[in-house]
Amino acid sequence: MATKRTLTEAEALEQYRVSFENVESQTEIATIMAEFGYDETLLTEGKTLLTKTRQAFDLNKTEDDETSEAYNNFKTTKENLAKTYSLHRKKAKVIFRKDEITYNNLDLKGSLPTSYIKWLEVVKKFYSVAIGDTQIETKLARLKVTPTELQDTVALIAELETARAEYLKEKGESQDATKLKDKAFGEIDDWMSEFYAVAKIALEDNPQLLESLGKFVRS
Repeated sequence: MATKRTLTEAEALEQYRVSFENVESQTEIATIMAEFGYDETLLTEGKTLLTKTRQAFDLNKTEDDETSEAYNNFKTTKENLAKTYSLHRKKAKVIFRKDEITYNNLDLKGSLPTSYIKWLEVVKKFYSVAIGDTQIETKLARLKVTPTELQDTVALIAELETARAEYLKEKGESQDATKLKDKAFGEIDDWMSEFYAVAKIALEDNPQLLESLGKFVRS
């Protein structure tokens, strides 16, 4: 069972890299560790785990970055749509305040839902009802909400839905990458824990050599 790692993932990767580099480059360490079973074959096994972990770590970072980018795009698009719809809604409330049927058909009554899905449905209904209805379009145009602007907002809705789908896709990929990274770290941490435990015994009389493997020895 691996001991709990106190280093960050990046720090652990660097320490492990240095350990492998020095155990092979320093003849004295290599000879002693080989006597305790850590020959070239076993060290290659550890280095393979380290390479796998490094790749998983890098992939996870990339996926996290892509998720952040996708979320920011989704967030910005939603804010733009919310701003546009809010203005259209305010104008429509004034225009149709005495037209109860249209007022209700445009879903202008009450406050807006806070949940994304319900909010978007209210937004969609507004434009689906307004667009193509000459009477509604004419009245909205009086307060500078043109048919073209209505169509542009529908395009923005489609853009938002695409942005959300992309964000959810990236989020899922990031979560999968995190699981793979955590699994890889579990394997390399366990391997290195035993390696350091053996090194501490093997190099007990040579603490300076142990330090060259990245394990500091209290004086």
